[in-house]
Amino acid sequence: MDTSRLEAFSDGVFAIAITLLVLEIHVPAPGSGSLGHELVAQWPSYAAFIVSFLTIGIIWINHHAMLRRIARADHSILIWNLALLMTISALPFTTALMASYLKESEGESLAASIYSGSFLLVTVVFLAMNHHILFRRVEFLGGDLDDAIRRLAIIRGAIGLLPYLAATVLAFLSPYLSLAICAAVAGYYASPHAAPGGSSARA
Repeated sequence: MDTSRLEAFSDGVFAIAITLLVLEIHVPAPGSGSLGHELVAQWPSYAAFIVSFLTIGIIWINHHAMLRRIARADHSILIWNLALLMTISALPFTTALMASYLKESEGESLAASIYSGSFLLVTVVFLAMNHHILFRRVEFLGGDLDDAIRRLAIIRGAIGLLPYLAATVLAFLSPYLSLAICAAVAGYYASPHAAPGGSSARA
């Protein structure tokens, strides 16, 4: 099959996931205290929202670049894409979990570990799908991509693995450090240097 329906369905999932993120940011109830104070008190929700929004947006950009390389998709690519979308659809939940528990005195480390781990899982699945396309389904590639270019795409995507793994483990030391690492990874991949020509393979 061609990739138009695959992209349309995927775009719908990305759009829903990225929209659901904002639902964790609540309007303070009138009479609950100073509006300014209540808004500032929600800073964990803002931080988690920004990091997750950037990450999902970057994944969407790179997902588009990945599918743009192929002229058609087979059953195996569809299954890998479903696996990727499943990890994406879980991000609003892990984001809400992080925002709710970051300032708590109990459960905050586990919440931060789950949050970072969800990004790690997305990256692993994205890399696996991209590797499958670039090296297992070479006949589907629409352009002339030599081995060096394909390997570079995988290497660029793999850069995020170690920081996300570190964030997942270090969450038990400091959930704030874990969030900062995730933010740094999002900032790195949002920069034009991380994906020149849209060839990055990552989330």
